[in-house]
Amino acid sequence: MQSPGEAPRRLALFDLDGTLTRHDTFFPFLLGLLLRQPARWIRTPLLLGPVVGYLTGRLDRGAFKGAVLHTLFGGLPRVTIERWGTAFATAAVPGRLFAEALQTLQGHLSAGDHVVLLSASPDLYVPLIARQLRTHEVHCTEVRWQGDRLDGRLAGPNRRDEEKARVLEALRAAHPGLSVIAYGNSPADLIHMRRCEQAVYVNASPQLAAELSSEGFRCVNWR
Repeated sequence: MQSPGEAPRRLALFDLDGTLTRHDTFFPFLLGLLLRQPARWIRTPLLLGPVVGYLTGRLDRGAFKGAVLHTLFGGLPRVTIERWGTAFATAAVPGRLFAEALQTLQGHLSAGDHVVLLSASPDLYVPLIARQLRTHEVHCTEVRWQGDRLDGRLAGPNRRDEEKARVLEALRAAHPGLSVIAYGNSPADLIHMRRCEQAVYVNASPQLAAELSSEGFRCVNWR
């Protein structure tokens, strides 16, 4: 673990869904909150609007994500969201993680690297997972509040695609001279991973693994 005042060796960036975790976390989070707020099930037919908007291209991924949160949970008090977010994050580490992913992240911490969790999932629970993992920083999608009541729509950019690349450049500026190793598992992650000195792609198909290996990526299979 990096000691206070000790300069980190390099930056280690980890995507969350499908990289550290075996599956997506957003919809399990939504389902768990619905199960704890059964009166909100009556709102589920209203999701048809956001779904149609997304399928027809009127809503991008970020707007769709925010619309789902707003439709289902808009108006819920902060304490209710935080209580479930804490329980979800506690169960996620290590329950939802690849064992190899957790070992790798802990290895970077032990080596004195500056470890960053970089996710498009919302800040309703991602920072809580980051706290469980003991990462040094977390960058994720921010959700809007109205005082102590959830709005649910996004308060900032969806941390995906070029947004992750922008975070990468900000991290480089904050930590000049450090090389970067990035871990990801989706084509969207390739945008920022290709700008790093080292890149590790998780669970690529054989064809994609061959293509990425020719670019200098390291491909791993985590189960």
